[in-house]
Amino acid sequence: MVDEAEAEPVARATGGGVTEPGITRQIAGATGGGVADPDDAELVTRAVGGEVAAVEAVLRRLQDPLYRLALRMTGNRADAEDATQEILLRVLTHLATWRGEAALLTWAYRIGVNHLLNQRRRSPQERGGIDLQIFANTLLDGLATADHRGPEAEVLATEVRLQCSQAMLQCLDRAERVGFVLAEVFELSSADAAWILGITPAAYRKRLQRTRARLGAFLTANCGRVDSGARCRCTRRIEAATARGRIDPARPAFTGHPVTPGGRDAAAAERQMVRLHDAAAVFRAHPDYAAPAEKVEGVVALLRSGRFPLLDRDTGQRQPDQPAGGLRVALGGGGDGGGEPQ
Repeated sequence: MVDEAEAEPVARATGGGVTEPGITRQIAGATGGGVADPDDAELVTRAVGGEVAAVEAVLRRLQDPLYRLALRMTGNRADAEDATQEILLRVLTHLATWRGEAALLTWAYRIGVNHLLNQRRRSPQERGGIDLQIFANTLLDGLATADHRGPEAEVLATEVRLQCSQAMLQCLDRAERVGFVLAEVFELSSADAAWILGITPAAYRKRLQRTRARLGAFLTANCGRVDSGARCRCTRRIEAATARGRIDPARPAFTGHPVTPGGRDAAAAERQMVRLHDAAAVFRAHPDYAAPAEKVEGVVALLRSGRFPLLDRDTGQRQPDQPAGGLRVALGGGGDGGGEPQ
């Protein structure tokens, strides 16, 4: 149930359609979005003007942060990869509507959040109706009585933690999940996060406070990394997680995930978590995951393809608030309906 203070968000987690950012009216009080970087403004101007290299530079600047957002929201790599590709195409389609009212990445997050809140595909937890209480009831099932030993024990314990923190996020509804991720994982200000969600900062802070309290209580009661009195330990979940196919020691999904050049890997993220000693660190201390090259190259290939118009000048069928001569990335018969927002 949405509080009255949270009424009229730009995106709702209902699975229905929503107007894309940049072409929607602002909600009263939902200001923010950060300060636009002059370099971004110059790059976008060149991209909207038809420079293919600039379009590709915009894509590569945004791809990894948007992928990390999608990964936290969907909970698995395959769905995150598909969502990232769709979000990047939507960003390029609406690039001409960005006027520097927010930082380029913040504006792109807004498009990504709209897509992720409203996509019809659901995670296994969403399909099964699994909430934090149900998840808590499963944690002690199969818990070993002693820590896992072996040369791979540290890596596998980290894999369990990363998988478990992803699963916890999936136990929240989408509105709670994205609100928490924006603040505690990406460390955005309440003004920026509220602008992305299209609600007031006061409504956002109220929502975030509730989610923090729920997750904090869950972790204190169940997670030995947060409270030494809790029974569950990553090192004692390895056998059960392996037997149930939740982790693959030969191909760990998160500790073996490619990272952004110069970014944190799984070991660095684990060291960060040990230093922080707070509940949010369980979610924040993840590697700096990089978007899969093949998915990003798929978007680049589409832009370069001779089968599709690359940069079409407007022919009069403009989106509201889109300036004449704006960039349109034509998706032809592919994508999700010719590139129009769903």
